[in-house]
Amino acid sequence: MKRKGLLFIISAPSGAGKTSLFKKVIKKIENIKASVSHTTRSSRPNERDGVDYHFIKQEEFQDKIKRGEFIEWAEVHGNLYGTSVENLKIIQDSGLDLILVIDIQGAEKIRKAYKNAICIFILPPSVEILEDRLKERGSDSEEEIQRRLNRAKEEILYYKDYDYVIINADIDKATDELRSIIIAERCRVANLDSTAKVPKTG
Repeated sequence: MKRKGLLFIISAPSGAGKTSLFKKVIKKIENIKASVSHTTRSSRPNERDGVDYHFIKQEEFQDKIKRGEFIEWAEVHGNLYGTSVENLKIIQDSGLDLILVIDIQGAEKIRKAYKNAICIFILPPSVEILEDRLKERGSDSEEEIQRRLNRAKEEILYYKDYDYVIINADIDKATDELRSIIIAERCRVANLDSTAKVPKTG
């Protein structure tokens, strides 16, 4: 029986580990594709253009906005992030699932356009551990860390708007939980293609 392509949205406050988590789970599940967002921020160490993000200049980003190439875009921590319409087209009649790692602002816009999106929120074990993780990155100034931490305290309150919540205290356990959610959603009757032929019995 043919299955519809599903759209999974993963959001979390900065430093909760959403990117590391999705990178691990995508290696363990077949037929799922990561959507690569566009951003105007500079790449961090070990980030690759076209793999982690499409890193572009602000002028190019603004041009894409004018051409209507983003289904959503937002300014986060002084940088622009956007999801292209083209990235979302791959789920249509493909049977592939798409996973979006996206901020809360973007997730809200995507949910309005895709009512069947499955939304997953990643929480840190505590605010103290979140602060430690931000400092361990070594890529942000103390001022930037505090700004991200203050924003994170506000963003955490949005977990109630999501379908699932994962507390990322242990990356392996959190990966297993995310993988289980994806597999369970794939098995839901509502997510099967109603036009597909049901296997004959007897």
